Amino acid sequence: MPERRHGSFFGRRKGHKLRTHQAGLITHLLPRLALNVTDPTPSDLSVLFGKPVDAVRLEIGFGGGEHLIAEARSLPDCGFIGCEPYVNGMAKILTEIDSRQIGNIRLFAGDAAELLAWLPAHSLARIDLIHPDPWPKRRHWKRRFVQNATIAAMARVLAPRGEFRFVSDIDDYSAWTLAHLLRSPDFIWLADRASDWRRPWDGYTMTRYGRKAEREGRRATYLRFRRKG
Repeated sequence: MPERRHGSFFGRRKGHKLRTHQAGLITHLLPRLALNVTDPTPSDLSVLFGKPVDAVRLEIGFGGGEHLIAEARSLPDCGFIGCEPYVNGMAKILTEIDSRQIGNIRLFAGDAAELLAWLPAHSLARIDLIHPDPWPKRRHWKRRFVQNATIAAMARVLAPRGEFRFVSDIDDYSAWTLAHLLRSPDFIWLADRASDWRRPWDGYTMTRYGRKAEREGRRATYLRFRRKG
């Protein structure tokens, strides 16, 4: 099987060899938490969590899972879906879920575009995209997650006044994202002053990659967009 399917927004799916415990979690815990987009779309996402939840949020490409774990722990009555195609990232978050006994996270180990197509309309309160792969070469820009089609897909699944939040330390990708979202008829940019995009929002958990970017002198941009309606 090739490591990257045609049309996907990600590259390689596996890095270094998993530890024995991590491999066991992939085998035994992930199937209990994983969403299957070949199943019928649920009318209420609460059924995925086995209990009523106040809202459901999605994080696309959660990497090592630092932000997603922090959000899930701080909001136990909210349901979270984490999408990550890389096996090593999935193994890291499973280790945290297992050790901390976190019950309000469900996972999808695949292409976020497929997940967005499967989710019911107006079912999410928020979507986070934090430090995505910027695909810096022009010929690769079509692989960036933020495209007109995915913006429309996010608009479909976000509830009215739901939010899309984006973080990147790559200025070109931040400008790309802002330009695409400003053209969208479905979103409003939530910024009144420069500090609104230069500083993290309240409660933001810095990821390992974000700390590395800061050490190397790269300043991140923090963008928030509200779904109209």
